[in-house]
Formats: sequence, C-alpha cells, structure tokens
Amino acid sequence: MKTAGPTETGAPQVPGLDLSGGTRRAVARLLMEQGPITAAEVAAELHLSAPAVRRHLDALLADGEAEVREAPRRGRRTRGRPAKHFLLTDAGRVRFGHGYDDLATSALRFLAQHAGEQAVGEFARTRVRDLLGAAVEEIHAAGGPGERAEALARVLSSRGYAAAAREAGAGVQLCQHHCPVAHVAAEFPELCEAETEAFAEVLGTHVQRLATIARGDTACTTHVPLIAPERGQGRQVTTTSPRGRQHDDHS
Repeated sequence: MKTAGPTETGAPQVPGLDLSGGTRRAVARLLMEQGPITAAEVAAELHLSAPAVRRHLDALLADGEAEVREAPRRGRRTRGRPAKHFLLTDAGRVRFGHGYDDLATSALRFLAQHAGEQAVGEFARTRVRDLLGAAVEEIHAAGGPGERAEALARVLSSRGYAAAAREAGAGVQLCQHHCPVAHVAAEFPELCEAETEAFAEVLGTHVQRLATIARGDTACTTHVPLIAPERGQGRQVTTTSPRGRQHDDHS
C-alpha cells in the first residue's frame, strides 16, 4: 500500500484513514472498517509497532470502545493460543458521529405534539430503565451510597458513558464524560431529569445534578451524599434543566 508521508506520530499516513485526530482514532477507524481484525494486522496496516498498537487497543478496550473475539479455529489444532480479533463496539462508533440525533429529536417533537408532554416524560423514564436493565440488582447489592455510585459508574461506562465516581467532600460525584443523547437532551431536558430520578432510585438516596453536557458543561455531574436522609424525610431529587424547551411546571 502506498503512503503519503509520515505523520506527527512517526507513522506514514494511510489513504482512507483520518489520522488528524491521532493514532488512536486511526486504530479505532480501522477496527470499524475492517474488524474483526488482529493486532498484528492493525500494526501492519498503520505501519506501527506492536507495543504501540497494544497500548491503543488496551485503551479502547478499557473505555468500552472495542471488544475481543477469539479467532475461529480452522483445520488441525495447533499449539499456542488462537489470535484475538478486535472490533469496535457501538460506544466506539460514537466518536465517528452518526445521523441519529436529528431523527430522535424529530420523533420526540412529534410525540410531544401528538401525545403531549407527559408522553415524552414517560418515554424518558422507560429509556433510562432499559439503559440500566438487570444491572440494577448489581448496583443495589454494592453496599452504601458510595459503593453503589461506583457500581453505577461501571455500568454506565459499559453503556458508553465514560463514567467515574470520586469522593468530593461529604459525598461522591458521579461524572459522565460522554452522553450519547446530549444533542437531543438539549431540547428535551426530560431525558436528563428521568436519568437523575433513576439515579436517586437505584442509589437509594437523594441526588443533585450539578452539570450536564446538554447544557454545555464538560461532563454530566451528579452529587451523591454519603449520609442518607432521615427516615420519613422523603427522597429529594434536584435536577438542572439544560437549555432548550423551558417548562414552567418543573418541580
């Protein structure tokens, strides 16, 4: 394959691959276009060293943007482990963009117009229930609010939200560094509100949404107190409405 000269990383530029976003993006694009593909094939295609490819693949795996499949065995069994094949996950495809945002926004506008705002809210609540799914039981079993927040962060990361939980004062901050529906939530804050309500439910305590990507912040940040509210006080959920449609009846 002909190349067009070296890049800043020292690797030749391969026609058809966008290396402007860095070598990791080039690796991810190759997994998307040619996966399942082995690490050796990635290295050969991009003219990179095996250790360099391994670092990028490990990072993509850790972020939930790639997954591994064992190569099918053909013919007689040979010694050694079968080669691993890598391919991009749905979360990994997000970095290359898609055309679903406009469709989703149009669908929710139609739903609001023909079925009312209540239907939009119910859709948002159903969506976040489906997002967490059976992992709710895993989160409930994690222990106190701090441990549950860490378990929730792991579940969200596996769904492509790049989430992490860290201690902050008398509580824990749950940070989601990616939101696949941010552009839609900018117009329909019901998505953020339903997510916050679900977090309070699954964590067993009141939570406070401090920031959202849909509002223009760098991450969706939710404060989770480590001290549970007093019995009988009730569960309080505080949300932050993104820019977009404004509702006068939000609590």
